[in-house]
Amino acid sequence: MKHYSDLEYLKLSKGKKLGYRVASFFTGIPKAIWNFIKKIGNALKGAGLKVADEAKDIVGTFIKGDWKTKVSYLIMGFGCLARGQILRGLLFLLFEIVFVGYMVLYGVYWLRMLPSLGTVGPHEEYNEIYDAYTTTYGDNSFKILLYGVLTIFFIIAFLYTWRVNVKQNKLAEQILRSGKKLKSGKDDLRSLVDDQFHKTLLALPLTGILIFTVMPILFMILVAFTNYDGAHDGYYSNLFTWVGLKNFNTLFSWSSGGVNYAATFGEILAWTLMWAFFATFTNYFLGMIVAMMINKKGIRVKKLWRTILVLTIAIPQFISLLYVSKMFAKNGIVNGFLMNMGWIDKAIDFWGETANHGLLARVTVIVINIWIGIPYLMLIATGILMNIPADLYESAKIDGANAWQQYTKITLPYMLFITGPYLLTSFTGNMNNFNVIYLLTGGAPTNAAASGAAGSVGFTDLLITWLFKITMGPESQYYLASVVGIMVFVVIAVISLIVYNVLPSIKNEEDFQ
Repeated sequence: MKHYSDLEYLKLSKGKKLGYRVASFFTGIPKAIWNFIKKIGNALKGAGLKVADEAKDIVGTFIKGDWKTKVSYLIMGFGCLARGQILRGLLFLLFEIVFVGYMVLYGVYWLRMLPSLGTVGPHEEYNEIYDAYTTTYGDNSFKILLYGVLTIFFIIAFLYTWRVNVKQNKLAEQILRSGKKLKSGKDDLRSLVDDQFHKTLLALPLTGILIFTVMPILFMILVAFTNYDGAHDGYYSNLFTWVGLKNFNTLFSWSSGGVNYAATFGEILAWTLMWAFFATFTNYFLGMIVAMMINKKGIRVKKLWRTILVLTIAIPQFISLLYVSKMFAKNGIVNGFLMNMGWIDKAIDFWGETANHGLLARVTVIVINIWIGIPYLMLIATGILMNIPADLYESAKIDGANAWQQYTKITLPYMLFITGPYLLTSFTGNMNNFNVIYLLTGGAPTNAAASGAAGSVGFTDLLITWLFKITMGPESQYYLASVVGIMVFVVIAVISLIVYNVLPSIKNEEDFQ
């Protein structure tokens, strides 16, 4: 592809400029991927050097440190206690006691069972009291996996705390050599609400993120490498075990048990991206236009129009979407009205027509989503439009700019600059928009070509609704749902990284300051 200089680019027509930007974007993808791989390599290299430096510092501290520091390598907090820092020493020592106690009583067992995820499943044993065979439950694969992950996190936390303990001893020695006084317990407590207050505030949220966000994500990823499903629930029926990359091979196989999972996944992914694109940008531009129309000078009862639109989002979607779904049914109000008016001879099957890959149902859900989404964008755009300086429009009118030129040169660039991050989050949110699809169509109409795949795949199913269906029913293929969940994350992460780095809000922060 020919590369133009800035001057040559400015001389191009609008169509050629657009084509050049599109071509530049796609031709730049391989380079961007290569740069991303290089960044990962550099990050791994940096991490390796960091680990080497830490190891060197640990050894050096032990060799050069006094006997108090050396003992602290085995008994955490000993150096702090010996030097009069009682509070720090007790906290370090208490953490080590709790860790050792947990590992002896529970941790070693969970780590030992983690490679197998259990060896003794439910089995029948003779019960002398009842004079009959009863089911005896053995290991619990789910608990083994969960507590095994918790134990690994606890070990990482202990190693980090141990490293902090070593650093504290090294720092204390340096302070004492310089003739200064070490901080007392009161000084430590005072610093928690003074110079270290940011750490105090962040401690609880970070702990919550680790426990309720990071760990569930890691657990979900690990489930993708097991055979966890309805027949292998890990306790009541059968234990589940590690299966390696088998589940990924199933999803990306063109023929797995007579089902083309790769084609099914590709079709659902394509529709998910298509849905997210139209659901995002139709709402964005139409909501902006509605806001501009309501804000236009001369429009009366503006508050009334805004209130009418807001009523759409004031009613819970669970109610409104189910009602709209019934309206568009074969025996619903829409078909009844069209037939009474004589515009159609027979009812239109909005949710059951399979022609053209369920095109009618897909278009219908996009249109209904416009009705739901416009009020949000109208409210957002209203606030932003009021902040655009009126002088810009006055100057544009003096220069002879018409309404379209004012929109494309002033309004739209300003809106895109302010709402760029919102557009990205809206796009990713629409990719995981479970409510609209599931409450309106339930994924219908059924995709006969993919009927053998896990879950009842429909033409309007998104990846998120397909994932939900996979986990429902007697099969409950959680392992396959985990694989799909991982792929959803990968797709969204790649799109987010690419788009985020080309947003005007990020690249040209100073343009509208």
